[in-house]
Amino acid sequence: MASPAAVNCSGAARRILLLPTTTTQPATRSFPGRLSAVTSRPITTLPSTPRTKSKSTPKTQPPTTPPPQPLQTRRTYHSTTHPPPPSPFTQAETTLLTSALTSHIPTHGFTLPSLTLAARDLSLLDISPSFLGPSPVARLIHFHLYTTRTTLPSLASQHSDLLSGLSVSGKIELLTWLRLKQNEPIIQHWQQALAVMAQPSQVPVAVRELAMLADEIYYLAGDKSVDPSWYTKRAALSGIYAAAELFMTTDKSEGFQETRRFLRRRLQEAEELGGAVRSVGEWVGFTASAGVNVLRSKGVRI
Repeated sequence: MASPAAVNCSGAARRILLLPTTTTQPATRSFPGRLSAVTSRPITTLPSTPRTKSKSTPKTQPPTTPPPQPLQTRRTYHSTTHPPPPSPFTQAETTLLTSALTSHIPTHGFTLPSLTLAARDLSLLDISPSFLGPSPVARLIHFHLYTTRTTLPSLASQHSDLLSGLSVSGKIELLTWLRLKQNEPIIQHWQQALAVMAQPSQVPVAVRELAMLADEIYYLAGDKSVDPSWYTKRAALSGIYAAAELFMTTDKSEGFQETRRFLRRRLQEAEELGGAVRSVGEWVGFTASAGVNVLRSKGVRI
């Protein structure tokens, strides 16, 4: 018969066998980038991604000199070493506008019919003036201002015998008068042209042409000044020319002699004022009055 101790041991063993078996997992530490050595959970394999080589930082290149910019095609000064800027009018525009200016404006004025008749003379369609832009009439007036200004040097060479014996002031007067005389064939229509160029969209073109004309006259007269009077002289001449041009539209004298006397008086007054001025304020007032004359000649009511 078994001893009580043995029976107790066997009963304890049965109880141990009947208990559910549990396994204790050792505590493990998780390190970044490393899987645990022992785990009870299924390991999910992530899709592998191809390794890409790290891009190396590009080396900084030394600063390079920017390419030279193209020369401007528009300038408001004269150069004896560079060719003049190209014409703002294409060859087709020049042909049509020249025909209108020489053949039809003296009769029909600065109007669209003048351009239409010029197109017919060239065997073009009546709608051909539309390629001149949104304002063909203003383009026609601009062409007149441009051609009369650019032909002034050749006109001065034709009167070189008269210009050679004059002072700078005398040359300025004669050159200004020669430019005014270029308006004679169309003077009866010039007030109409001034009204068109007084429109806000056309004032910049008219004022720029006037400033370039004053510079052209001083250049042809041989003025060599490089002091601040360079600006005041041209501003004064711009105002005087604009006033004389406006005066000429109402002049009924023979050969426009009243206009020439008016021009001479204004130039003399400007020369006397320029020699007597002693303060900046007087110069500003004189230049402002010249600007007012410019605007009045363009049809602005001041």
